[in-house]
Amino acid sequence: MTESLKKLIMVVGPTAVGKTRFAIQLAQYLQSEIISADSRQFFKEMTIGTAVPSKEELEAAPHHFIQQLSIQENYNVYKFEQDALAKIKELFQVNDTVIVVGGSGLYLNALAYGIDELPDPSPETRKKLDEIFINQGTEGLLTLLEKLDPHFLNQVDKNNPKRLKRALEVCLTTGKPYSKLRLGMRKERDFKIIWIGLQQERSKLYERINKRVDLMIQTGLLDEIKVLYPMKHLNALNTVGYKEFFLWVDGQKSYDWAVEKMKTNTRRFAKRQLTWFNKNKDIEWLDIDEQDFTKNWIHNNL
Repeated sequence: MTESLKKLIMVVGPTAVGKTRFAIQLAQYLQSEIISADSRQFFKEMTIGTAVPSKEELEAAPHHFIQQLSIQENYNVYKFEQDALAKIKELFQVNDTVIVVGGSGLYLNALAYGIDELPDPSPETRKKLDEIFINQGTEGLLTLLEKLDPHFLNQVDKNNPKRLKRALEVCLTTGKPYSKLRLGMRKERDFKIIWIGLQQERSKLYERINKRVDLMIQTGLLDEIKVLYPMKHLNALNTVGYKEFFLWVDGQKSYDWAVEKMKTNTRRFAKRQLTWFNKNKDIEWLDIDEQDFTKNWIHNNL
């Protein structure tokens, strides 16, 4: 088969909707392998709170980009694009189809459409922004971004300090607004891309999210939180499921508050994911509650 006929199947959707199970079923049917595009699952120290696939799931189909980094390492979406494309090219040597699964919209778009190469900051710049965040929180980052790049401030998710820090890193490193350096030019890929979005009626999805949080706690999330607490200042750990319980460990908030806040923030995260993916008109949406939806999609498309 020629390279132009190779297929990359992108399985996307909100957190907890069932992307991993669907991707594994596809991989088994196609005898293929899975690229993870969940940026929270890149880090080996974060397992329970990021819903890393279980040992049985990882054994059911070969996975890549799962817990390959330390939270101490610097990694960004441009590096992921380059690393993932190299792995996909390698997998295409033996497979006609490769599966990508994840809910990190920026990373998925980078893989499908490309992203501009932007400079890495100096350790001093990164330290400066970390200190602003530690001392002033997200508001401190927003204030600085309003000064350096007000145009991007109107576009960015203001609740995502990782995105805010990255934009500020570029501004401070180059002396230019981040929004001016993002060209937004789509890169041509030499393989066909098929987008599949998994969805579920909102109340049912939120119920799944609440149950997942309860299960995380039952299977050791609090122990994981306590181990990671001394490193809570790291960017990777400023994410749903960790930041809420760090406040509990600090003694600032109650255990019940942390549990409910994690559930609320995860539901909000899922809503933001859906907003992002709904902008992508290439996605074919499947309802996971429809009977045999996996078999039906495979029968109709493969």
